[in-house]
Amino acid sequence: MCETSYHMSTKAERTTAFIIETVAPVFNKHGYVGTSMSDLTEATALTKGALYGNFENKEALALAAFEYNSKMLLNTIDEQLAGDGSAIDRIFNLMDFYRNYNEYNEPMGGCPVLNVGVDSKHNNRMLSAAAKETISTIEGKIALVLENGANNGEFKLPVTPLQFAKQLYTMLQGAVAMSTMTGDHKYLLNTVAYLQQLVKREFKKQ
Repeated sequence: MCETSYHMSTKAERTTAFIIETVAPVFNKHGYVGTSMSDLTEATALTKGALYGNFENKEALALAAFEYNSKMLLNTIDEQLAGDGSAIDRIFNLMDFYRNYNEYNEPMGGCPVLNVGVDSKHNNRMLSAAAKETISTIEGKIALVLENGANNGEFKLPVTPLQFAKQLYTMLQGAVAMSTMTGDHKYLLNTVAYLQQLVKREFKKQ
């Protein structure tokens, strides 16, 4: 009986994971309000009852979908900020990632931070809070790299690490928004090029 229960649990977990992975780009592309149950049943080839058998309601499913996309993005950002190079090298790795960010997020249905952050602002508090938390997490990751670099004597920041991290991410995310709205990739290319020059100029040796 225990073995049967184990296999049933594993199958249930696989079904839940399949649902989240499948609907994540649907929610991200169409938004919480814009995504209908028929969109979800069509994407998963499951019935409405099967979906609600795994999730309490549409809001719970949308939140799980965002957390899935958010985790993928955060893991990728961690990869860019990791390594044996200097703090500046790591920051440049992150900017290089955002240079072609549209290629990365295309399978996701766009940038989850931008899409969900804007879409949920006035219609879903839980999703809005989750998007804000992701933003704070990204800013914190960048700030930690900057703080470590400053403490190691690599450079002297003109402002606090968190303040610089917030401004850096604001400019990157702003370029993502403009590139998304206009379909013009040059917004990302030009912003990253400017930021790289800014970092070289502002990060002065101690």
